[in-house]
Amino acid sequence: MTTSSATLQNPIEYLKGVGPLKGDMLRKDLGIHHFEDLLYHFPLRHIDRTHINTIQQITPATDFVQLKGKITFHELIGQGRSKRLVAEFRDGTGVIELVWFQGANWVAKLLEKTALWMIYGKVSFFNGKPQMSHPELESVESMNASAKDFLEPVYPTTEKLKSRGLGGRQIGKLTQALIGQLSEKDIPENIPQLISEKLQLISRFQAFCHIHFPPDEAAYKQALRRLKFEELFIAQVRLNLIRVRRNRHARGILFDKVGELFNTFYKKYLPFALTGAQKRVLKEIRQDTAHGHQMNRLLQGDVGSGKTIVALLTMLMAADNGFQSCLMAPTEILATQHYNGLVELLKDLPIELRLLTGSTKAKQRREILAGLEQGSIHMVIGTHAVIEDKVVFNNLGIAIVDEQHRFGVAQRAKLWKKSVIPPHILVMTATPIPRTLAMTAYGDLDYSVIDELPPGRQPVATIHRTDIYRAKVMRFMRSEIDKGRQAYVIYPLIEESEKLSYEDLMQGYEQVKSYFPEHLYKISMVHGRMPAEQKQMNMQRFVTGDTQIMVSTTVIEVGVNVPNASVMVIESAEKFGLSQLHQLRGRVGRGAEKSYCVLLSSAKLSEEARQRLGIMCATNDGFKIAEKDLELRGPGDIEGTRQSGALNLKLADLVADAEILKVAKQLAADLVEADEKLENPAHATLRAFLVQSTGKTAWSKIS
Repeated sequence: MTTSSATLQNPIEYLKGVGPLKGDMLRKDLGIHHFEDLLYHFPLRHIDRTHINTIQQITPATDFVQLKGKITFHELIGQGRSKRLVAEFRDGTGVIELVWFQGANWVAKLLEKTALWMIYGKVSFFNGKPQMSHPELESVESMNASAKDFLEPVYPTTEKLKSRGLGGRQIGKLTQALIGQLSEKDIPENIPQLISEKLQLISRFQAFCHIHFPPDEAAYKQALRRLKFEELFIAQVRLNLIRVRRNRHARGILFDKVGELFNTFYKKYLPFALTGAQKRVLKEIRQDTAHGHQMNRLLQGDVGSGKTIVALLTMLMAADNGFQSCLMAPTEILATQHYNGLVELLKDLPIELRLLTGSTKAKQRREILAGLEQGSIHMVIGTHAVIEDKVVFNNLGIAIVDEQHRFGVAQRAKLWKKSVIPPHILVMTATPIPRTLAMTAYGDLDYSVIDELPPGRQPVATIHRTDIYRAKVMRFMRSEIDKGRQAYVIYPLIEESEKLSYEDLMQGYEQVKSYFPEHLYKISMVHGRMPAEQKQMNMQRFVTGDTQIMVSTTVIEVGVNVPNASVMVIESAEKFGLSQLHQLRGRVGRGAEKSYCVLLSSAKLSEEARQRLGIMCATNDGFKIAEKDLELRGPGDIEGTRQSGALNLKLADLVADAEILKVAKQLAADLVEADEKLENPAHATLRAFLVQSTGKTAWSKIS
C-alpha cells in the first residue's frame, strides 16, 4: 500500500516536534523516512482511557483502571537494587498505593513537580488493599480534566528510541500531529465506489484516522476491516493484471505436437505408471505450451511425489518440437543426481544430455558450450553455471528451475535472455506452500499441484523421543544398519553462532562414534565450514554406500537421494521449523524398505514446540504440515516468499483473514476480467493509485 500526496512525501524531520536529530533516529530504527511512513506505522494495540474510574469502584475483579487525583505522599525505600518508590494516591473516594521498582529516582523527581495526576495501570491487591505497580502518569491542570475521547494507541518502538524520548506515547503525539494536518485529498480513495458501497467500507481517510485514534472499539474494527481489504484487494488486482497481460500479450514458443520421443518413452521406458496427479499436471503443461503464449507455471509437489518425471516428459515434449531444454538445480549434488537419473532413463533414446556445473572441466565445458550453441545438445542439467553469459542456446524452448526458492528473481530472469522468444518456464518446489498462500503469493503464476505419492512408497514412521531414550534410539539405528541399511544423524544449524553449531556437531560426531566403533562402522560428516570439494566427496561416499552413517547439519535438506537410507535421527528437533523437519524427513523413505524418522528433543519443551513435533508424528502430508506451520508462525515475510514484492502485508493475515481474502480475490478477478486496462471512469481512482504506487523494477513477468 502507498498513498503519496505532496504532504505525505515530506521528510519526517519537517513534522512539528521531530527535527533533524529525532528524524535521523526514526529513519535508522523504525524505517520512518517520510510523513507517509509514520502514517503506516500502525499501533500494536489500544488502551481504553475514555473512562475515569474511582478508587471506590475497584474490586478484586478489576483489571486496568484510569484514576484522577492527588499524590499526597511519596517515599524512596531501600538501597541499590532493592530500592523502590512508594506513593499514596487519593481521589476523594479512597486511597491506593503506587509502587515503582525501576526508575525510582527519576519518578520521585517527577512527583515533586506537581500534585494532580491522571494515572493508568493494572490493579493488584496486597494485604487486602489495592495497589498499582508502574502506573502511567500524566499531569493535569485541574480536577476538571476529562478522559480522552479516543482509544489511546500503543506503538512499536525500540529501547534505544525510548531512552531518547521517542517511546510509544511520543510516537502517538507525532502521529496525532500528522493526522491533524491531513485531509481527504491527502489520502484519496483507491477502491471503486461500487465495491466500497457493496461491502459498506468506511472512507480511506476515515480508516487511517480511526486505525490510529478510534473513538471506540467498533470504529477501530471498521478501520481495520477497510485497510485489510484494501491491502488484499490491491495486491490481487496487481496479480490479475500481470496474469491477464502475460496471457494475452506474452508471445511464447509453440509446442504444436506430442511426438515420437515423448510417446516412445511413455509407452516403452517409463519405469512406473504415472499417478492421476502427474497426468493432470502434464495435461496442464501441454495446454500451456500448445497455444503460442509463454508458460509460467509453479509445480508444487511434496517430497517424493514424482516432479522429476514430469519435468523429463516436458523436456521430451520440447525435443519433439525441435527445441532445447535446461533443468537448473541449486546444488551440484542435486544437479548430478538429476543428471545420473535422467541418463539412465534416456539411455535408449536418441537424446544428447549433458551436465554443466561449476566443477565441469575446461575441455568438457568448451564441448558443452559449442553443442548448446549449435543445437546438437538437446538437454542440459546444471547449477547457476547454466545462466552464465557464456552459455548460449541454439533454440531454448523450456527452462525448468528445481527448488525455485533457492534462486533469486534476477537469476531466473537471465533464463529469459537465453532465447529470442522467452522460453516456457516451469518452477518446481518440494517445500509445501499452503494453498491460500500459494494462490495469493504466486497469483501471477499458473499453479499445479502433485498431491498424491506414487504407488508403493511407504509413509515414513515418525517417532518423538526425549534425550533419556538416546541409547535406545542408537540401538534401534544399529539394528537397521546391521540389516544393510544406512542412517542420517542431523544437527541444527544455529545461525547466530556458527562456532556453537560446529562445536555441537563435533561433539555429536564423537558421541555417534562411541555408539558405532570405527572398526565396525564407517561414518561421513558434512557441515558448512567444510571445503566444497571435501563436502562433495563425503556426501558421495554416503551416496555410494561406502559409509553407513551421515552426521550432518541441515546442508542435506535438499539434494541427497539415497534409497538405502532408512533411518533419520534429528537431534534437538525442537529447534527446527515444521517445513524444515518435513524437508529433512523426505531424505528417507525413498526405497522399498520401511523407513523411520526419530525426533530427539530435550524433555522441557514450549507448547509450540510440542505441537510441532506432535504434527510431524501425526501426518506425512506436506500440505497439512504447511497449513499448520502457517497457523503457528504466521505468514512471515510474504515479500520474501514472493520475491517480486506484490504482497507486502502490514495488517492482513492470510490465515486469520481468509474470508476477506476470498472476497478480495473474487472482486479483483471480476474487475480485471471486465476492464483489463482500467479504462472505465469508475476505476479511475484505482488506476491512478496503481500507476503512482508502482515504482519498482518490474520483475512481475519473471516466475
